[in-house]
Amino acid sequence: MIDIHCHILPELDDGAQTLEDSLEMARAAVQEGIHTIIATPHHMNGKYINLAENVIKEVSALNLQLKENNIPLTILPGQETRINGEMINNLQRHQLLPLNQTSSYVFVELPSDHVPRYTTQLLFDIQLAGYRPIIVHPERNQQLIQNPDVLYKMVEKGTLTQVTAASVTGKFGKNIQKFTQKIIEANLTHFIASDAHNTTTRRFCLSEAYEEIRNRYGEDFLHFFMENAELILENQTVVGEPPEKIGRKKILGIF
Repeated sequence: MIDIHCHILPELDDGAQTLEDSLEMARAAVQEGIHTIIATPHHMNGKYINLAENVIKEVSALNLQLKENNIPLTILPGQETRINGEMINNLQRHQLLPLNQTSSYVFVELPSDHVPRYTTQLLFDIQLAGYRPIIVHPERNQQLIQNPDVLYKMVEKGTLTQVTAASVTGKFGKNIQKFTQKIIEANLTHFIASDAHNTTTRRFCLSEAYEEIRNRYGEDFLHFFMENAELILENQTVVGEPPEKIGRKKILGIF
């Protein structure tokens, strides 16, 4: 398996705090069947700043440690960047990393409680600049929960999204799990990733999530999500079924 969202780099954010934490996470990932991780430390979220150059350096250092400790896992560079008006300039200055450094896919994190007014225009401008924006964990954004049409409009215009494995399995609660299911069923998401921060409270859960997808939706959905993760590494075009609107009554009914 490939995990495209993980906070495994040590001492950069609220993920792994030490090298030993990183190695422990790496062992847990391998045990789950993960062979490649894109490390995505928080960036520009008001608390952490992790510029591209430093992320690349830390990824190289961790890969060396993994080799020395005989852990069969490959780490690739990325960032989880909070949405901001300088994203395109920072991409052009190579201060902001696309996933796997060389792809055209870029993580965009929204605030947890709302969607900034300029979001639609910025997502359009990112695509105009030749990149594909991926909204991370939309299922945990309060405005999108209350008004899923906002998410539909973003996806309809070419934005991709990634839901968290723990949301699929219900570890963020039944309400978020049910909304995640609605997002999946409406073709409003394209990736599942761990967003793992440690091996206890925010662990990987990726194999568990994929098993949930298989049992609930079948092999085709499972292959869709797994293949899309591979396509990011190859910088190939990710496609999906046309998005559908989520009924407002159904969403409000889950609370």
